[in-house]
Parts: sequence; structure tokens; C-alpha cells
Amino acid sequence: MAKLQLKDLVYARSGDKGDISNIAVIAKEPRFYPLLQKHLTAERVKEFFGEMVKGRVDRYEVRTLHAMNFVLRNSLGGGATRSLRIDFTGKTMCQAILRIVLEVDESDLHLIH
Repeated sequence: MAKLQLKDLVYARSGDKGDISNIAVIAKEPRFYPLLQKHLTAERVKEFFGEMVKGRVDRYEVRTLHAMNFVLRNSLGGGATRSLRIDFTGKTMCQAILRIVLEVDESDLHLIH
């Protein structure tokens, strides 16, 4: 198994609405996108954020842009007007997602080289 940190493969942006955060990840190079499709699942993102995300995580693919948008429900402690969290608007969640380490089979490394 090889380990790849997401920050080496993507750019990220995040936003929020109420208690929902969304994180867009955009492949730095189109050739990285198939690897992301295979390994950066909604389940992996939910697992990474753990107890911060109380609801489900949905992944929406934007193939023409080599991007994905993750919608994290019940992830901001109630939202800006109710949360006691320091980052109640989710603006730094894109920085956090970049810390995900993907464990990929050696056979998948051809997707990035």
C-alpha cells in the first residue's frame, strides 16, 4: 500500500449554509481524478471528520472540472447562530480535508505518474 496525502492531489474550497458545510476538491491535474473517484469516498470523508459530522455526507462529482463537492450535514454544531464551536461557519474545513491520507494499492499509482 502507498500513502498519499490529499493536499498533494487537490485544491479545496469550503462554504456553509446553516448547519451544512460543503467542501469542493479540485484535482490539481486531470490525471489525479480517477484516483480520487476511487479512493475519496463520502464514507472516507465522514470517517475522517468523525464526531464533527453528525449527519450524512454526500459526494457530487463534477467530472468536467475534475472536481467533487462533499456536502456534510449536521456538521457545524447548529450553525452560526447556535454553535459553540470556534469555526461555526466551516471556512476551515477545506484545510482540514487536505490532511486526509489515502491508502492506495501500488497498482493505482499509475494514475498519478
